[in-house]
Parts: sequence; C-alpha cells; structure tokens
Amino acid sequence: MNIANRLTLLRVLLIPVFIVFFYIDIPGRYLYAATVFIAASLTDLLDGYLARKHKIVTRFGKLVDPMADKLLVGAALILLTVQHDGLTYAIHPVITIVLISRELIVSAFRVVAAAEGLVLAADNLGKAKTVVQIVAISAILLNDWFFAWLHIPFGMIMIVASVVLSVWSLIHYMYKNKGVLKDVMS
Repeated sequence: MNIANRLTLLRVLLIPVFIVFFYIDIPGRYLYAATVFIAASLTDLLDGYLARKHKIVTRFGKLVDPMADKLLVGAALILLTVQHDGLTYAIHPVITIVLISRELIVSAFRVVAAAEGLVLAADNLGKAKTVVQIVAISAILLNDWFFAWLHIPFGMIMIVASVVLSVWSLIHYMYKNKGVLKDVMS
C-alpha cells in the first residue's frame, strides 16, 4: 500500500478520534476535536498531492479517498447538528440534510455510472464545496477559542456558503454529466 493510500486510511481512522474528542467531557474538547478534524482534512490535500506527484494513483485511492472525505465531513455535520454544548445544535438539521443528501445523490450517480464502466471525476466546484465545508466546520468548532473576537458568526456564514456551493455543484455536476444521466435513466 502506497503512502497516499495510507494517508487516506489515516483520515478514516481519525474519525473515531475526532468523535471521542467531541464528546469527552474535558476543557477545550472542541479545540482538540477541531485539531483532529483539521489534521484529518489536511491528509486529503497531502494524499492527493503525493498520488499525483509520484504517479501512484490507484483504484483503491479513487474509491476510498472520496468516501473518507464524505465520512469525515458527514460525521462532523451530524455531531454539530445533534449536539452543541449539550443544549442546542450548531448546524440546523435542514442544512445537514441538504449537505448529506447532495453527497448521497452524487455518490449514487457515480456508482450507477461505474456499473456502466464510466468513471466520473470530481470537478472544481465539488472540490471548492469540500474546502468551504471543512473551513466552516473548523470555524464552528473553533468559535469560542479563535473566532469569537470577530463578533460575527463566521462558521455559520461559511456553512451557508457551503450549502449554496453544494446545490450549485450538484446542478452543475448533473448538467455536465447529462449524457451519462440520460443513458443510466434509459
């Protein structure tokens, strides 16, 4: 197994660590959770860079890397929807439903296309959406520690931006692949 795939697996293995820090009742737990979340997110940049630089792109990486991203972001969205300081949610459930639904729709579309022998790559809008989601989740986790001085809900602004990018990228992705969609639907 090459280094890029190991980093992808590390990202998956960091998800339970992130969850533990999110729930453990210690001072600074969100700071620790954010640190793990950001470290896991950075493995995505690094594994992609290494895979392309050293020409070690594998089928395993093509399959597991996007799933690892979705698992990490999805876990964070769900945690921030279910609990925030034990009282209310940080992310409204409708936002979480929209963001996760987009991922399920695109993933299902890719699976159906793959069954037809087609590989549908992520586009730049999808990548931008992921970056904005990671920044939003990190900002929400770090709000009390780092972003409070801004006196604006930076994380919430970014999460709304990620919803806009998610819907826009879904529409763009489906339009770009309308020929595949037409073939699959027939």
